[in-house]
Amino acid sequence: MSALTPGLSRLYNPAALAITRLAGMKTYDIIISGAGPVGLFLACELALARCSVLLLEKADDPQSPLKQLPFGTRGLNAPSIEALDRRGLFEQLEVPKRVKNPFGHVGSAQAGHFAGIPFLYGDIDTAQWPHRLPSSTPTSAISEMAETEAVLTRRAQALGVEIRRGVAVTGADQDHAGVTVHAGDIAFRSLWLVGCDGARSVVRKAGGFDFAGTEPEFTGYTVRVDIADPEKLGPGRNVTPRGMYFQSQPGYLAIQDFDGGAFHQSGMPVTREHVQSVLRRIAGVDVTISALHVATTWTDRARQATSYRNGRVLLAGDAAHIHSPLGGQGLNLGLGDAMNLGWKLAATVRGEAPAGLLDTYEAERHPLGERVLDWSRAQVAIMRPGPEAQALHAIFRDLIKTRDGATYVASRVWGIAANSVPNFEIDGVTVNELMRDGQGMLLDFDADPALRSWAAQHGVKYVTGHVLDRLDYHAVLVRPDGVIVWRDGDGELSQAAAPWFNAVA
Repeated sequence: MSALTPGLSRLYNPAALAITRLAGMKTYDIIISGAGPVGLFLACELALARCSVLLLEKADDPQSPLKQLPFGTRGLNAPSIEALDRRGLFEQLEVPKRVKNPFGHVGSAQAGHFAGIPFLYGDIDTAQWPHRLPSSTPTSAISEMAETEAVLTRRAQALGVEIRRGVAVTGADQDHAGVTVHAGDIAFRSLWLVGCDGARSVVRKAGGFDFAGTEPEFTGYTVRVDIADPEKLGPGRNVTPRGMYFQSQPGYLAIQDFDGGAFHQSGMPVTREHVQSVLRRIAGVDVTISALHVATTWTDRARQATSYRNGRVLLAGDAAHIHSPLGGQGLNLGLGDAMNLGWKLAATVRGEAPAGLLDTYEAERHPLGERVLDWSRAQVAIMRPGPEAQALHAIFRDLIKTRDGATYVASRVWGIAANSVPNFEIDGVTVNELMRDGQGMLLDFDADPALRSWAAQHGVKYVTGHVLDRLDYHAVLVRPDGVIVWRDGDGELSQAAAPWFNAVA
């Protein structure tokens, strides 16, 4: 894929687009490779902003046996729940284990974990998060992957996204006017291409992106089996001198074997005999597996694209960053990418973006990806077999039992962010409900005529009314993804708005 002159690659070129269309090939605003949760959510965001979107997915069937396992569930953190709720999607998830009021739990109840070390609700100092109002969405929830994808698929189709399954992207070429995407003998044309096609991303490889990071220390196994003598295994998480196994319910196992990722990288099939051998060695007991139904392997390989954009090609989700599933932050990181990128790319397509807006996608999301990769690496470091890791594990156990330690870990696991707009209730309607249209807005709690005039002049949605609890705010300017970019007393409004709303007085 050819690199583009940076200045030219950022332009929406109607004349060049017209030439492409005259050549007889339908041109989409954006093509997305990968119809997992990240690709689907991004497609929804773009279509909501009136972009034409083609979503290509190599799998014929969105269903997978692995998605039906308990390990096919994923934890949604606070930003993901907020994002889904701001588009009216969270309420569509059944989420049977949803935490309606997380701080209504008994203090000794487990709220989450770091490397298997639990932190408790009673140890968390919620006073450190004053922006979380009673109307706030939960800090965490569990969702089935299959259900999440089904909800997002229905939403994407309702918004007019064209989804083609069984069509695998095999390559792409970009020029000054757009991108030609190849899927075998078929070619598609778009202004932009986004790779949401996972850890083995074809788009990332075709685009020449560097994917830097660290190699794995273990092979992880996720399996559903029949165990002839299940009483030999302990319930829950069991750390041994040789590794770890976790039994969520009889027959459903996760195993960590610190083999440097050798088995996962070997490409060998996961057989009943192999799983039994690994489990016996890790558990230290002669347990017998009588049948193997479903199995997959994974590692703690941690890599990140050094750039999230090359010309008209962008990356999001696992295509941009991979790490072990410890802590379940991969899906959340990817959904955050989609929420951040969607409105910025849409504004660029429509020719409404301030200069440099699309560049802020990488500037904001890349550092967050680095933090999550390091969070994953830190957990692996204290889970290794051996006395050094055990000593670190003991120290972390003591720290996480403290109020500050538990609060810090909870804020990282749940993704608590102070710059996300609180879910104010204005005349009985929450901010999240007001954001269902995907627009940014100026919230004015004092009905200031000057602010109303500014919003009208710059085409920004203006909201005022009685606020149940304003948290000492008077006015805030909120981006379409819920990030506060200005509040009263923080300088001149037009100057703060200019990088995001193209609103220069």
